[in-house]
Amino acid sequence: MKALFLKYFKGDPVIWTVMIILSVYSLLAVFSSTGTLAYKYQGGDTSHYLFKHSTIMLAGLVITYLTHYIPYVFYAKISRILFFASIPLLILTLALGTNLNEASRWLTLPGGVTFQTSDFAKLALIMFLARILSKSQGDMRNWKTAFRPAMIATCAVCLLIFPANFSTAAIIFVIAFVMMFIGRINIKHLLAVAGIGVVLGGIFIGIIMFKCDLFPRGCTWKSRWLSFIGKAEDHGDANFQAEQSKIAVSSGGLFGKGPGNSSQRNFLPHPYSDFIFAIVVEEYGLLFGAFPIIGLYLFLIYRAGVIIRKAQSSFAALLAVGLTFSLVFQAFINMAVAVNIFPVTGQTLPLVSMGGTSIFFTSVALGILLSISRSIKESENESDTAPATA
Repeated sequence: MKALFLKYFKGDPVIWTVMIILSVYSLLAVFSSTGTLAYKYQGGDTSHYLFKHSTIMLAGLVITYLTHYIPYVFYAKISRILFFASIPLLILTLALGTNLNEASRWLTLPGGVTFQTSDFAKLALIMFLARILSKSQGDMRNWKTAFRPAMIATCAVCLLIFPANFSTAAIIFVIAFVMMFIGRINIKHLLAVAGIGVVLGGIFIGIIMFKCDLFPRGCTWKSRWLSFIGKAEDHGDANFQAEQSKIAVSSGGLFGKGPGNSSQRNFLPHPYSDFIFAIVVEEYGLLFGAFPIIGLYLFLIYRAGVIIRKAQSSFAALLAVGLTFSLVFQAFINMAVAVNIFPVTGQTLPLVSMGGTSIFFTSVALGILLSISRSIKESENESDTAPATA
C-alpha cells in the first residue's frame, strides 16, 4: 500500500498526510456546524453542505495532485504574468465586487460562482517576490535591484486589498516582510520599513478611534478592537462572536463533548468558517481537537524547513518559505481569534474552514511545495543511482 501511494503521490509523504488529516477534521466539523444553515436555506437537508464541501475538498486534492507534477521552475516563468493579472482583478473587485458587511471582497463569475481575488493576489505576490529576490542574490547591496521592486509590488497589492480587508492586507505585508528578510534584503531597509509601518499604523489607529467613518469599514475595525481589549460600549457583533467562541472552547475541556454535540454552533455567526476551530475544540476537546491540529501545522513547518534546506535553488527555497509561512501564519491567527488572544479578523483556517476559494488556493500552495519536494527527491535518487567514477 505504501509503495503504491509513493508511486503516484510524489514529494514529502508527511505533507500529504497532514493535508489528508486536516481534510478529515474539516469534513467532520463542517457537517456538524452547518446544521442551522441547512435548516435556514436547504429545508433541513443537512447532507447538502457536506456533499458540497466534500466535492470542494476532493477538487482541492485533485488540484494539489496536478500541481505537484508541474516542475516548480514553471512558477518562476509565470510569476510576472500572474502578478500583473492580479492588480486589475483587485481594482475590479473594489469597483464592482460583491459586497458583504460593507466589504467588497469577491468577484462574481458566470454561474453565480464567487471568487476572492485577494487569495489569488497573495499567491501571485509570493511567486513574484521569490523570483525578484532569487534573481538579485548576487547584487543585494543595490536597493534598486531587489528592495525597491519588492516593496512596490507588496504595497500595490496591500493598498488595493486594504479598504475591504484590512487583516488580509496586513497578513500579506508580514509575509512579504519575512520573505525579504530571508531573502537577505539589507536589514537597514527592513528596519526603516518597520519604523514607517509603526508610525503609519499608530496614525491610522488614532484616526479610526476618533473618526471611524472616514473609512468604509473603519467602524467595524474599531468595534473589533474595542471588543478585544474589553472596552466595547455595547454587545456588538465582534464582542458576541468572541464570547460565543470562548464558551465553545472552554466547554470542550480536555476530551470534548463528542462529534456533532456542539451547542455553540447555533450561536456563532460563522461556525463553519471563521470560528470552525472553536467548534472542533468544543466537540473533540484539547486532546483530540486543538493539540492535533496545532501539531499538524507545526509538522508542516518542520517538513517545509527540511525542503528549504535541501532546495536546489534560491527561488525554490524562497517560494517554500513564502507559501509555508502564509498557510501557517494564517492558521495560527485563526486559532488565536478563536481563543480570544487576537481580535476578530475573518481569516479562515486553511484546509479546515468551509470555502471554495480558500481551499483551492491552499491546495495550489501545497501542490507547489510538494513539487519542490518532488524535485529534491528525484535529484537525490539520480545521485544515488549515478555510476561511480574512478
